[in-house]
Amino acid sequence: MQDFLHDPRFSGIEPLKNKVWLSTPTMHSDEQKWVDEAIRTNWVSTVGANIDHVEKAMAELIGVRYAVGLSCGTAAIHLATKLAGEKLYGQAKPNAGTLAGHRVFCSDMTFDASVNPVAYEDGEAVFIDTERETWNMDPAALEKAFELYPDVKLVVLAHLYGTPGRMNEIKAICERHGALIVEDAAESLGAKYKLNGAWVETGSIGDYNAISFNGNKIITGSSGGMFVTDSLQDANKVRKWSTQSRENAPWYQHEEIGYNYRMSNIIAGVVRGQIPYLPEHIAQKKAVWERYEKGLADLPVKMNPWNREMSEPNFWLSCLIIDEDAMAPFVRGEKEELWRHESGKSSPGEILRALSAFNAEGRPIWKPMHMQPIYRMHPFVTVEGNGRARSNAYIAGAGADVGADIFRRGLCLPSDNKMTAENQDIVIEIIHRCFQ
Repeated sequence: MQDFLHDPRFSGIEPLKNKVWLSTPTMHSDEQKWVDEAIRTNWVSTVGANIDHVEKAMAELIGVRYAVGLSCGTAAIHLATKLAGEKLYGQAKPNAGTLAGHRVFCSDMTFDASVNPVAYEDGEAVFIDTERETWNMDPAALEKAFELYPDVKLVVLAHLYGTPGRMNEIKAICERHGALIVEDAAESLGAKYKLNGAWVETGSIGDYNAISFNGNKIITGSSGGMFVTDSLQDANKVRKWSTQSRENAPWYQHEEIGYNYRMSNIIAGVVRGQIPYLPEHIAQKKAVWERYEKGLADLPVKMNPWNREMSEPNFWLSCLIIDEDAMAPFVRGEKEELWRHESGKSSPGEILRALSAFNAEGRPIWKPMHMQPIYRMHPFVTVEGNGRARSNAYIAGAGADVGADIFRRGLCLPSDNKMTAENQDIVIEIIHRCFQ
């Protein structure tokens, strides 16, 4: 293992006294106030004033009519996906999911919580390749997928690292094919997109929408999530499912499968205290991204991209991708990696290990879902069509796989909004030294 602390390239750099994290919660005094209020009044379960407040406040912030507080973002995505399946294919039997026997087009480069609910509902995810403009679902690949699988009626997409996808094109494609959209806005709360000429919040664009308050998100409840919608019927259905699907009877009566997914009034108290600080957190995250962009401008790298005319990200995570001709030799297995340094070049593995040696946390880019062992037999579609079995012993080239390329050359940088400019300068200097 390379000893970066004694590598001459890093001479004069000392490990950071306080660890610089990828992204951690930023607490203010208001959270304690509302949590204490819940405890004082003994409203600590899944009902209470905090839940009522955050549901109303988040619906107003996102620009929808209704919000349902849930235990986590994954629960929100699951119930959004389940609801879409029931809308398309009818109510499922208790031992089956609403997507049984059906394919669903899904973002490929994302966290698996975006797509696992398709499996929860017994559907088959078909992964759609990534485009380079925003690192999100490629509309051209989505159109190609509808050519290959014209029976598909549901698309699940995520806005990666807080950057909105190309929703004008994606919505138009889905409308032409009669497909519904589940929008995973877990990473993009507060991000805006110009939809048909009007600025809207992510989380309001799909037919069924989910947000997250996980501990590393732009605002947090330590956990928690929300289903957000303009449909009172859908909100009520999700509210019912999230409380074990209890029917309106004096005893416990159940006519369909339910879940213990409701947000607690304690978690809602933390979220309630966080909401007023969302603009401040976004501004801080944007400043981190911009300092990286300026500080790394002389290196053969680029920051994670966004369309400046069509979107305003929340800059949740700052990422970089190394130019192809500046990639040092670097290979990954299933759980381990090897790299070799070359002058003037580097690799994600080397940079991440160097940052760690000096007490800063980075991460690899999300490994695309079509590369994950659990989903390796699922279909994958690129702009060229079927992305599987593209290699040929007699023909050179294996076809484009944009997500795999971004994963190979990219990494997430320390993006904590409490990181000082001085500490970020040290992180930037460490990255420079990796290319010496």
